[in-house]
Amino acid sequence: MLDVSPGCAKLDILQKKGLNGMELFQLMENDNFEQIVFCHDKSSGLKAIIAIHDTTLGPALGGARMWDYTSEEQALEDAIRLAIGMTYKNAAAGLNLGGGKAVIIGDPSVDKREELLRSFGRYVQSLNGRYITAEDVGTTVQDMDIVHEETDFVTGISPAFGASGDPSPVTAVGVYMGMKAAALEAFGTDSLVGKTVAVQGVGNVAYHLCKHLHKEGAKLIVTDINKVAVKRAVADFGAQAVNPEDIYSVDCDIFSPCALGAVINDKTISQFKAKVIAGSANNQLQDKKHGKMLHDREIVYAPDYVLNAGGVINVADELNGYNKERAMKKVEAIYDKIKTIINISNKNNIPTYEAADRMAEERIEKIKQSRSQFLLNNKHILKNKLR
Repeated sequence: MLDVSPGCAKLDILQKKGLNGMELFQLMENDNFEQIVFCHDKSSGLKAIIAIHDTTLGPALGGARMWDYTSEEQALEDAIRLAIGMTYKNAAAGLNLGGGKAVIIGDPSVDKREELLRSFGRYVQSLNGRYITAEDVGTTVQDMDIVHEETDFVTGISPAFGASGDPSPVTAVGVYMGMKAAALEAFGTDSLVGKTVAVQGVGNVAYHLCKHLHKEGAKLIVTDINKVAVKRAVADFGAQAVNPEDIYSVDCDIFSPCALGAVINDKTISQFKAKVIAGSANNQLQDKKHGKMLHDREIVYAPDYVLNAGGVINVADELNGYNKERAMKKVEAIYDKIKTIINISNKNNIPTYEAADRMAEERIEKIKQSRSQFLLNNKHILKNKLR
């Protein structure tokens, strides 16, 4: 196991300069990473990267993604990008948790095996609680059950273990509540009755989101490259189906990106007719300038990492002994988080993405300052007695 601390790096630079130690340190200091762990186990075929960005608020919590990356540099960039995102997500959600992420290199449909997942679990265990893992793209609740065989530092395992199980329905509740808060700003009411919502991607989270929207009386327009998912939404919710390339320009009140990242960009912004953008997809803005463009066009954007935090809020509750009612109250509070962000945006005339970042960064900085004092603890007492 090779430990490299601290840092962040860009993929193109890494490809040009390689991954030797000194260059990696120099490149990675930009984003103040605490630790990056490279994990390799020849017998199981495990190749994984655990990125711990910031633990000011508590241990780093973030899922383990399994993906068939085209290069090790791409895997490292993804781990770094996702870990930073978790720092902001956990901070904005009010969790006493830092940001981290793991990526496992491999095709989950071919390379995923019990011995590989157990090996990954042992590496998580070796960090002694600095990083807590969970499911992500390419991994499942059942995979986390296997990881749990080797470590207690895992969330999102099966309810049989006293945990919360699949986080998708809970994530959908958070998106739904945040969408209503954004609607309040745009339309003067948080009622979605009669509102037309265009949903891009109808995966697990989006399907449950559509269920809530349909129940309230919203009209749905859906698209997905998965035709089966589209047919299901049409059959269950009376949704109108459109081609993937047409979803940006449909006549709707709310656009809800729930699939790909970077869908808010130079090409799509000019097509939007929606007054609200609120969806579960990660990294929806291709660039920060696009958040400013939405602000200038008076489109209310609900920052993605705040809106889709329901899943991590839910699994984080497992750390205190899972209580569904308590967890759901915290998830429903995403409504108030979005209202707060909109208020910061309006007060300072800044885009909502910037308001969300500011809220998260200020919380981290305040806790960091409050922990600057020396505290005498049992370890120090014991050490003094031995002298």
